[in-house]
Amino acid sequence: MSAEQLFDAMVVRAHGGPEVLVADRVAVPPPGPGEVAIDVEAAGLNYPDLLVISGKYQTLPPCPFIPGKEVAGRIAALGPDVDGLMLGLTVGQRVMAQVEHGGYSARVLAQAVSTWGIPDSVSFQTAAAMGLVYQTAHFALVARGQLRPGERVLVTAAAGGVGLAAVQLAKAFGATVLAGIRNPARADLLRANGADHIIDLSAPDLRDSLRAQVHAATDGHGADLVIDQVGSDVFDAALRALAWCGRLVVVGFVGGRIPAAKANYLLVKNIAVLGLQWSDYRDRDPAWVARVQNELFELIAAGRIDPVVDTVYPLDAAAEGLRRLEAGQVGGKLVLDTTRLHA
Repeated sequence: MSAEQLFDAMVVRAHGGPEVLVADRVAVPPPGPGEVAIDVEAAGLNYPDLLVISGKYQTLPPCPFIPGKEVAGRIAALGPDVDGLMLGLTVGQRVMAQVEHGGYSARVLAQAVSTWGIPDSVSFQTAAAMGLVYQTAHFALVARGQLRPGERVLVTAAAGGVGLAAVQLAKAFGATVLAGIRNPARADLLRANGADHIIDLSAPDLRDSLRAQVHAATDGHGADLVIDQVGSDVFDAALRALAWCGRLVVVGFVGGRIPAAKANYLLVKNIAVLGLQWSDYRDRDPAWVARVQNELFELIAAGRIDPVVDTVYPLDAAAEGLRRLEAGQVGGKLVLDTTRLHA
């Protein structure tokens, strides 16, 4: 593989909104130790991409850079020591991978330990749609939330990528699922994907109305587990809707304000607030992440989860998809077809 070979990519030269993305041709070097080169067929669009592009994420590459945290495609080359890692990766193999950045490109370098073979029954677009969001949802529900069958789970921002994945997984794990949304047009989508009850997050006086809706849906019990991606007033209200010994897992802050929990309230209700930074699991315990990915593939094969792809965009329409993400206008996942341009 020549270091001079050029590949289509979307590049950020200076931080800003989605409009700063520029289509370009970039050189990708051969994979180094522990890396694989992937000819990308599809890449997922995720809310953290907006934060990286705008310069607001906790980990930022220097400009210029290529955003994108998940890809699916075929292995083009292996790094010099990858065979010795005994991961079973081969040139030409269909794979998906999680990367810190670089996914909006026709070729990407990925860590071999964060690259997994895709079953023949799973398309590249489905694989790109499921990687980050289903991993995040699984770790939120199981590793952090300690979900048990029969519990009541409230998922906020339930129509988005992580939200819909959490709804499907919670249902697959035997929970009663409460889906929190602001747009009532998403209710049918959520019911079709396992939601037992719809919680209106646009209702007035959310501090009391959310708890009243949750109690009505759970016969006064409350939510055993909340997966919250919104923060802001939704976090405050969801905390009050927790059952005794309930847990709330913080996944993100798409609502803008980063909330604070009063310690005395945690004490008097015996409740817990936990955080999830999924990339720490990817970096610190890749074997755990690989086990979760295998379980997710098994759930797909059994028909218990089914990733929802809202729209597939050409590579150079990434900004259009990101603007929809920013506006909360997505039901499921947005994917880039990295083999296709508008022109």
